[in-house]
Amino acid sequence: MSSGCAAPTHVIGRARRAIAWLGDVALPGQCALCGNLSQSLLCRGCDESYWNEARLRCRTCALPLSATRREFDGAASHCAACLDSPPHFDATLALADYRAPLDTLALDLKFRARFGTGEAFARHLHACFDDSGLPAPDVIAPVPLSDQRLIARGYNQAWAIAKPLARRLAVSADARLVCRTIETAPQSKLDLDTRRRNVERAFAVKGDVRGLHVGIVDDVMTSGATLDALARTLKRSGARRVTNFVALRTPKD
Repeated sequence: MSSGCAAPTHVIGRARRAIAWLGDVALPGQCALCGNLSQSLLCRGCDESYWNEARLRCRTCALPLSATRREFDGAASHCAACLDSPPHFDATLALADYRAPLDTLALDLKFRARFGTGEAFARHLHACFDDSGLPAPDVIAPVPLSDQRLIARGYNQAWAIAKPLARRLAVSADARLVCRTIETAPQSKLDLDTRRRNVERAFAVKGDVRGLHVGIVDDVMTSGATLDALARTLKRSGARRVTNFVALRTPKD
């Protein structure tokens, strides 16, 4: 007979992680995009097709520009918006646009606990960083979730990318460097101005960041309002530089 009591959310989160881990280990490997047999998250064909962008991206916000990397080999190009009104962060690296079919990878990580996706994102972000000529951060931290959302989900998808990325960069990783002090509405449902107000005072720095170059990691960057608010908070606490590492970037179109 049912007790009528729901399972605690932290138990549900742990169960979800365990099921996802068992699925990754026990099931035959398939490419997450095309379904072909693969020992990695993506088969070689998809891996080569989707991550080798020819387009140039803004060095500050990672929005795609009209030119290709070949046309601006080694140049530090910026979009008009960042030149006109620079954000508080200094640079952003992104692997690709947030659109089909790559959006399924971010959704699998965020809602289905496919942690192998976080490892793959970290590997490609490390390669992207190596090609960027940017200085290495002193510490890596994820965009934090509120305690309520972290307990309900059971994990922070940004940390699933940040931890292996820090290991590859040979720098420290701190999941608690920044905390979210306010439970905000999901950014995806808000317009740009509301997004900025939504996260304006949502974060607090818990560690000593004075003089440090901080790398902030997230799975998807949409308007940049969250990352801008984080960078502003970090710099008010003494951070010298803030670089964003994001797996996917929502294009303006």
